[in-house]
Amino acid sequence: MQLLGSTTSPFVRRIRIWALLNHCELEFINLDIFAEHDRQLMIKNNPARKIPVLITKQHTLADSNNIIRFLLEQHAHPRLSWQQEHLLSTINGCNDSLVELLLCQRSGFDTTQDKLFFNLQNERIAETLSYLNSHLTDHEFKSCEYLCISLYCLLDWICFRELVDLTPFSNLIEFHRSYSQHTVAQQTDPRI
Repeated sequence: MQLLGSTTSPFVRRIRIWALLNHCELEFINLDIFAEHDRQLMIKNNPARKIPVLITKQHTLADSNNIIRFLLEQHAHPRLSWQQEHLLSTINGCNDSLVELLLCQRSGFDTTQDKLFFNLQNERIAETLSYLNSHLTDHEFKSCEYLCISLYCLLDWICFRELVDLTPFSNLIEFHRSYSQHTVAQQTDPRI
């Protein structure tokens, strides 16, 4: 199996970490999605022009949610419960809003302006981080390896890109500090 992605994508990184922890052999193809050749490879396998993409003998799967469902099934792991899916959607919502704002910033927009789109993204980020900070100790969260991985990848990406001040979220800061000690977190660090 091949995993198309980039070392900096938190959505790709969560799949890479899960695969390493679960001894799932994936050939990681690191793409520069803004370079013409790599972009064409990504588009060829996902017309939505997003990473990650998993290529198997039977399937080409896009989106980290689809990929993890496939990998969990292939490795006889239980599916996420509905509450865990809800928590994952919360993590994804925060991550998606941060990606949107980062792309706007890189396109020359001032995302601190009082504009509906920017306001909605910033509100979503603040509310989801607050929600995750208060639900981090829930059994449904702590008992799910993939949720912990996904949250870590989100938080580390926030720190890596210097996107949000996490100071108000002490539980998230401690979780990030603790998880960053794992070997897989260090092996997949986008700063390296």
